[in-house]
Amino acid sequence: MDNLQIQIKYKDNTVEELCYVDGKSDWIDLRSFEDVDFKTGEYKLIPLGVAMKLPEGYEAHVVPRSSTYKNYGLMQTNHMGVIDSSYCGDEDWWYVPMYATRDCTVHKNDRICQFRIMQNQPKIDFIRTEHLGEQNRGGFGSTGIQ
Repeated sequence: MDNLQIQIKYKDNTVEELCYVDGKSDWIDLRSFEDVDFKTGEYKLIPLGVAMKLPEGYEAHVVPRSSTYKNYGLMQTNHMGVIDSSYCGDEDWWYVPMYATRDCTVHKNDRICQFRIMQNQPKIDFIRTEHLGEQNRGGFGSTGIQ
C-alpha cells in the first residue's frame, strides 16, 4: 500500500518538523509553537504552528499525549479535537484547547498533544424499529470491574 501524502505548512522554521517515533506508535506528536503560561483555572488555545491539507475523505483526531496531564496539569477541553479535510487554508493553523489544573508553562517545541488521521465515517441510513431482537446486557456499566 502506498503512503498517504499530506501537504503541511509550518508557521516558520523554528518549530520542529513532524515525524513518527519509530516502533512506538502510529500517532504523531504535535509541539507547542510558542511559550504559553497558564495559571490554575485558565483556559487557552496552544498554537501548534502547523496547517495541513488532509486527503479527501479523512479527518485528524487530536488528543493529549499520555504524559500531558502528569507533566503540565493540563486537560484538553474538547477531549478530542476533530479537524476535517475542509480546514486546509494557508491560515487554518492547528491549536489544542487546554485547561490548567495547576500553574504551568508549556515551552516552544514541547510535545503537548498527538494526532492521527482516520477515514471519514461512511454514510449511514437509520432505520426506526420497536425491537432490536437481541438480549439485554443489563444497563450502562454492566460488565463489572474485574
